[in-house]
Amino acid sequence: MTLQFQPKTQELTKGNFTLFPGLCKGCGLCIEKCPKKCLNWSDVLGVYGTPTIESSDACIACGICQEVCPDCAISIEKRKKPPFTH
Repeated sequence: MTLQFQPKTQELTKGNFTLFPGLCKGCGLCIEKCPKKCLNWSDVLGVYGTPTIESSDACIACGICQEVCPDCAISIEKRKKPPFTH
């Protein structure tokens, strides 16, 4: 198993999910609090195993995982909607 500590970004339907595996201590709060239950453990990144998004279509980029992470190991960048035009 190779440990990777570079940020890992997953492109989502509604934005981007970036995980900083070197900061994640594997507490699981993000997985527990995700309202869409689209986060699960990855066996690829980090010392403790880190969260990953299993379904990019399921994630609504709400940012709850980012808010509850005590280590600031998650960043959610919500995709901006184009301006409404007639």
